[in-house]
Amino acid sequence: MSSNLLILRKYAQQAVENLPSSVLFKKSKENIVIFDAYPKSIFHFLVLPRLTGQPATGEKDASEVKLDVKRLDSLHALLNGDKKTAKKVIDAMTRDAKDVKKEIEDEMLDKYGFKWDVWIGFHGAPSMAHLHLHVLSADLCSEKLKVKKHYNSFHPKLGFFLHLDEVLSWLDAAPSFFDAKVKDLKPSNYEPVLKEALVCFHCNREIKNVPTLKDHLQEEWDKLQDRAKKAAARSAKLKRKTPEASGNASEPKADQNEVVEEEEPESKRLKLGRDSSSEDVPPVEC
Repeated sequence: MSSNLLILRKYAQQAVENLPSSVLFKKSKENIVIFDAYPKSIFHFLVLPRLTGQPATGEKDASEVKLDVKRLDSLHALLNGDKKTAKKVIDAMTRDAKDVKKEIEDEMLDKYGFKWDVWIGFHGAPSMAHLHLHVLSADLCSEKLKVKKHYNSFHPKLGFFLHLDEVLSWLDAAPSFFDAKVKDLKPSNYEPVLKEALVCFHCNREIKNVPTLKDHLQEEWDKLQDRAKKAAARSAKLKRKTPEASGNASEPKADQNEVVEEEEPESKRLKLGRDSSSEDVPPVEC
């Protein structure tokens, strides 16, 4: 297997202090969260179970789940073993993924002025070794999205992208259903999806090629942003028309013609962007 296809495993095995800021976004006792070096959306992160066998603090923890490289190779490998252990691993990944989702949503509001959906899920037939959970904004607007398989692997309705809630439901299902789902997790069942026609996930329109699709997706996202801005303007207008129940009559009123410019906060602008000043690292594309 190519060394690039093993890079996630390499990251999971390293001590977090050795990971450059261009790779590591955040850490927890069980997982690391890294930037996807080839993001397929405006925001795109990966949650990886750690293989160091140590919590992020460096302290031993008797409740910690320790798994070998083989068991954490993929979702199929994890689910094909002890179910209780698999649930503990996925629950920890879920917790960290939801934390990242909240940070993405905060950055959406800060940078774009509105929130849109965030997808969390696994690939049915991942191209990279080591279990990883995708957390990405629901837009698929990225210069790194270049070929059909990139798009179809994240299309939310085709089935190659397994939404986290779906996988969690397997763990709570009857044993026979769970076993059937795990048995179906093989590349031959998922790889044909990557060759299916290009269909917009917004409007279900079939599109002839990737460049046209990318233009269309950008138009859809622009319309989404425009609707959000108009909704915000309507809301602000309604608030201005609604008198405050507990206003202070003694307070001076602002000059209606005065435009007050608020200073832009520095703390979060582009906070979720990769640190391009850090040392070069091998690319991650999955």
